[in-house]
Amino acid sequence: MTDRLARARTSGVLAVLRAPSPESALETAEAIIRGGVTGIEVTYSTPDAPAVIRELIARHGDAAYVGAGTVTSADEAHAAVEAGAEFLVSPGTLPDLTHTMLDTGAVVMTGALTPTEIMGALGLGVDVVKVFPASLGGPSYFGALRGPFPDAPLMPTGGVSPDNLAAWFAAGSVAVGAGGDLANSASIAAQDWDDITARAARFAAALAAVRG
Repeated sequence: MTDRLARARTSGVLAVLRAPSPESALETAEAIIRGGVTGIEVTYSTPDAPAVIRELIARHGDAAYVGAGTVTSADEAHAAVEAGAEFLVSPGTLPDLTHTMLDTGAVVMTGALTPTEIMGALGLGVDVVKVFPASLGGPSYFGALRGPFPDAPLMPTGGVSPDNLAAWFAAGSVAVGAGGDLANSASIAAQDWDDITARAARFAAALAAVRG
């Protein structure tokens, strides 16, 4: 059976990208990829997110794992997939939207935090449960979820850094979503692409250390 999560597992880190313009989003994504992180989640907080997705795929093809984040409507889901998004991420798990996302054929990751919410997401058939905001409980809470959900595909987002990356994977993460510690808003505003690349390099090094 084909592992629908193979690309997510290989990428390991998904950079959660929020930028004020399509141009800065592309610059940020390029800086992240230069640093060695190839998973890019272009959120709908970014203007014209589908155009950014389309351009990144045109530039990098299969060398980057590109999807859409902050998907909150059926129209957004369809537009992202039409642009070539391989995965769709929603901050919550609404049944109607989740079914629409699943119908696109893309890998679907929806947000949940409590055991009840996680059960609901798994019951709908999502590929990955995005545990968000994971910073509320940290790796210890994430690890505790493994008691009732030993085999569930869980991905923390929020509070993930190079310093705690090993702890998240030790707790059983499929992959991690990295926001402010990677696609840092101040660095994006300052157009400090070298800083973004350096941040990505630290994540890539931490991931390599986890994998040995």
